[in-house]
Amino acid sequence: MNYTLLHIFRNTPFGRETFLQSLYFCKTIHAYPVVYIPKTDKFLMYFPNDAVQIDLDNSYLFSPKTAKKHVLELFDYMQIAPQFYMPKNFTASSLPDIPANFDYLCCPRSVSDLSSKIGLGHIGPKVRRIIKHATFPVLIASPVFKPWKSISVFFGGSVNAMNALRLGLKLALSSGLPLDVFTLLEKKDESYYENFIENQDFPETIKQLIRQWHFYKKSQFDKMLYEVPHDSLIVLGAYGHGIIKEFLLGSKMEKIQSTVMNNLLITGPYCSISL
Repeated sequence: MNYTLLHIFRNTPFGRETFLQSLYFCKTIHAYPVVYIPKTDKFLMYFPNDAVQIDLDNSYLFSPKTAKKHVLELFDYMQIAPQFYMPKNFTASSLPDIPANFDYLCCPRSVSDLSSKIGLGHIGPKVRRIIKHATFPVLIASPVFKPWKSISVFFGGSVNAMNALRLGLKLALSSGLPLDVFTLLEKKDESYYENFIENQDFPETIKQLIRQWHFYKKSQFDKMLYEVPHDSLIVLGAYGHGIIKEFLLGSKMEKIQSTVMNNLLITGPYCSISL
């Protein structure tokens, strides 16, 4: 299957780093990046349960005459054939409609109001809503281009955490990279989480993709974050239970996004992952 990732291009040095991350992600998992170069500072994304208006800051519209040239140069640098998305429908003349039929979406790392205030763009406050309604995983890129050499899944024992694990296993299969699982023990012992996975319909060959499973006491959240490899892609679920209970509305997500510089790949409640 040909998987596609939608990338909204920002024609700035920061936007270049984010786009390089999208290109690297696609090259690593054998997906196809599709670039949308915005001509207005707003667009609509239509999901099955909601339509989300995305408000971009002015940096997305910087130097429109050079934007496509810069995109093509980066495609060439990563040796990937260029693909562009051109909106066909408009809710208003300055409000293009972007479909939600892509397999992945890359967003900047501004996942909180705080980060948006320090110059990472105003798309951040809408990222929570995108993840909440999206049927695809959302890649939150690191501030600068950061290649990753392994996959780290945060697993808290919920249904959505299982989606994150499936996604991690899927990426490990397509990339050939090692996968580690990190679990914060919350009122359960290690056997509870191990049995949770054992009862899934994973073939034995799939289970063997897990290189190591790390368990931490509830008080060791900071220790767990530190011990995640710095060059690893973190895969986690949102709006679940346990470690990720209301993840994007609580303190743990803010702690993660403000502490680790890893790339984050997040699955929301409507994101269904199959192997």
